[in-house]
Amino acid sequence: MATVDLLQTLGNKYSAEILDATEEPRSAQELSDELEIPIATCYRRIDELTEHDLLELHDNILSDDRRRIKVYRRNVEAIRVDFEEDLSVNVEERSEVTNKLDEAWRTLSES
Repeated sequence: MATVDLLQTLGNKYSAEILDATEEPRSAQELSDELEIPIATCYRRIDELTEHDLLELHDNILSDDRRRIKVYRRNVEAIRVDFEEDLSVNVEERSEVTNKLDEAWRTLSES
């Protein structure tokens, strides 16, 4: 991923807030309500963050009124920007153990 494009995405208003709020899976509507972000802007930021693999579609859940709702979860634990020598961005992805635990919990909760 291009460093400048990634920094530009992270610099967009609300991107960092969305990443912070998606440690646990959240729908776009939940993020919009919780963070007080206009829903259209929320969807744009979600699209940008998923394009850079910082956010992932975690699941399609069935709502109480039988509609499918996409829920998103961040795909990273940390992002570090270094200006020491050359500009570099280090993205620390969620650990494989964390992902497997989340998957197991989701499977159990669906039963």
